[in-house]
Amino acid sequence: MRINKFIAQSGETSRRKADELIAEGRVKVNRVTLNEPGYDVVEGDVVEVDGRVIGSAEKKVYYLLNKPVGYVTTVSDDKERYTVMDLMSDVEERVFPVGRLDYNTSGMLVMTNDGDFAFRMSHPKFELTKTYRALVAGELSEARCSKLRNGVDIGGFVTSKAKVEIVKASKRSTVVDITIHEGKNRQVRKMFAAVGNKVQELQRIAIGDIHLGRLKEGTYRKLTREEIEYLKNC
Repeated sequence: MRINKFIAQSGETSRRKADELIAEGRVKVNRVTLNEPGYDVVEGDVVEVDGRVIGSAEKKVYYLLNKPVGYVTTVSDDKERYTVMDLMSDVEERVFPVGRLDYNTSGMLVMTNDGDFAFRMSHPKFELTKTYRALVAGELSEARCSKLRNGVDIGGFVTSKAKVEIVKASKRSTVVDITIHEGKNRQVRKMFAAVGNKVQELQRIAIGDIHLGRLKEGTYRKLTREEIEYLKNC
């Protein structure tokens, strides 16, 4: 793998910026300053940026994390908030999150060091579905459910058809599962707002056919071999 791609997939910066870091002599491979931007990282190489190890060409690992509310889905945060990396501090490999969950959204998040795997999971063309369980204010009428199922305008973007199932309903609030394959910023919250229901709580409970199950909030587990293959080929 080219060094600039390796640095980018570590979550450190973009490929273009990685080339600039190399040209400035700020990148080392196996403790030697790198002068060749076309260098191919091989198994066993240790890469440093500004004296900090950002990863090594090691075995690929895949985890499923149940993210709590109050954590940002980034490798680092300039506002010094807790990040999902704080929940993975005992993992030996340098992993990064696949996609994002909002600060106030909990639930399933895949963590890995496999950039190609992350790309496939995140790219819109593969249409990998995600299911969210939302607690929304007020009643969610059948007419509103129909609008969500057929697509709504969330501000210059009309969503694709969604699967919507009421789990529990009352006059004051409704628990509803919604399945989408897009990943626009705060999409689910905007969808419910578009039909007049404010989201009070939101949790991602499934990615494709893989479900959160009984995994406790703030904890993680390894994806099974079958789950990894499913996500690679779905």
